Amino acid sequence: MKLSKLVGIRYKENPADCIIDSHIFSIRGGYIKQVSNGIFSLYTPMKRVTSKIEGILREEMENVECQEVMFPVVLPGSLWEESGRYESVGDELLRFNDRSGTPMVLGMTHEEAAVNLARDFGRTYANYPFSIYQIQTKYRDEARPRAGLIRVREFTMKDAYSFHTSQEDLEKYYDKMANVYFRIFQRAGIPDVISVKSDSGMIGGSVSHEYMLLADCGEDSIVLCDDCGYSANMEAADTIVDNSGCSGMTELKKVSTPCCKTIEDVCKFLNSPVEESCKAVMYQINATDEYVIVFLRGDYEVNETKLTNYLGEKVHAAEVTPESGIVAGFCGPYNQNAKCRIIYDKSLEGIESLCAGANETDYHYTGLNIKRDIGDVEYIDVSKIQTGGICPCCGKKTIKISRGIEAGNIFQLGTKYTDSMEMTYTDEDGTSKTPIMGCYGIGVGRLAACVMEAHHDDKGPIWPISIAPWQVHLCCMRVDDEECKAEADRIYCELKKEGIEVIYDDRDVRAGAMFADADLLGVPVRVTVGPKALKEGEIELSTRDKSVNGRVKKEDIIKETKALIAKLFEDIDKTVSPLI
Repeated sequence: MKLSKLVGIRYKENPADCIIDSHIFSIRGGYIKQVSNGIFSLYTPMKRVTSKIEGILREEMENVECQEVMFPVVLPGSLWEESGRYESVGDELLRFNDRSGTPMVLGMTHEEAAVNLARDFGRTYANYPFSIYQIQTKYRDEARPRAGLIRVREFTMKDAYSFHTSQEDLEKYYDKMANVYFRIFQRAGIPDVISVKSDSGMIGGSVSHEYMLLADCGEDSIVLCDDCGYSANMEAADTIVDNSGCSGMTELKKVSTPCCKTIEDVCKFLNSPVEESCKAVMYQINATDEYVIVFLRGDYEVNETKLTNYLGEKVHAAEVTPESGIVAGFCGPYNQNAKCRIIYDKSLEGIESLCAGANETDYHYTGLNIKRDIGDVEYIDVSKIQTGGICPCCGKKTIKISRGIEAGNIFQLGTKYTDSMEMTYTDEDGTSKTPIMGCYGIGVGRLAACVMEAHHDDKGPIWPISIAPWQVHLCCMRVDDEECKAEADRIYCELKKEGIEVIYDDRDVRAGAMFADADLLGVPVRVTVGPKALKEGEIELSTRDKSVNGRVKKEDIIKETKALIAKLFEDIDKTVSPLI
């Protein structure tokens, strides 16, 4: 490929509406073009990157005997009605009617399609286990697309689905797939991706893990313990609170707290520790508008995913009206007469003397003891774990919170879809049973963006050799110099004959512009033909990451370039885990 013919424009300045480096360089380097909010076209460089990622995905799926299939993008709504998700999934699922009035959906995930494809084949135990995968376009009507290819509405995804006759067999395959996922990320150049326990969300299932690239720009909060290696998404991390050091039981008193509507104001006014306070956070259930009040320790926050999972209903921040009976700013659990559902978070358990709202404007209680003054209550974990908190695994106060980008996920679905969609098989003893499923997803474009986020400098991306758009960037510094141009043309032809992927900058531009574009394209190996070095019979050979930078004899340039490419591949291979 000659750069003079490459479709796309590269820019000097950062685009104003981009907030993370991978998005900035995707626009500046001529990788993507926005068509609509969260919808992008891919220029040639990004298409070549994603094609190589897809190649890795196919190879690794073959390693676990996963067969490639293809599901439709457009699916009948009746298929989603079988699973119950046609109504339960929110606005992210794009629903429409075709010309005959039949309800249809754009596939945002393909569990239903997988069951539909597999249930005829899966009628006998003799055909189990088996797994299928596709690399397909999906559409999720994301409310807040952001960060280029990180969070989009239309995307390409590798999603796999496995079918089993026992939980033990699912777990064995799940472990194999978990190993393969690490191999995928290692081969793509991001070996530091970690696996964390996650919430299954709308996909469902009892066990799920996300693969996270730790990055300051990530939108997910990752809970980590360096002592024991515990890791979880904030949404799934258990909160353990030690209240053994709190004050002993005291008399219940109602005290005046004028204009103190926040827990911080109250604690400051009463000169009491926030660790011995109870705050109220109000929600309403989406479907019914029923009020839900969560009481928790004053220095903790509600984990809305945990709350939603506990309720089995989606919620939104409450709009407190006078008719509700809730006294906003002074809401507490004692003498609470509002018509609402009350939840006590585990962060309150063991505190013998609390400061809490008195359900009367400008008044709070001190000395509130929940067991004595309210009675036996059930404590539910619906709060967010905190930095310095207790690790759910080793019990030490070693929790730290990092940011991360989700690069992939895996789920043990159980019978959520096979049961609802009546997929059964005849077992060896002649009885009818329901198969067990797993599912495994990786977004192709998001993975490309993750790699760019992990490997760049202030000039552009530094692509790993395994997924780089080209292996070699050939620069002819003086196309108006006959000898220089002839040598660059020769190298270009020789590299192509050797099967090496090369982008050849044959333009008549200044050296600064040529190198700036080379940095934006991020090709790992650079061959530079310039008049000065050529007079000495040499050609510059370097790497984009600056680890190699020198001259070689012109007659050795092809051999040395091939050797350098081979070494870069070897370096990648050294990071890849063995198959299990």
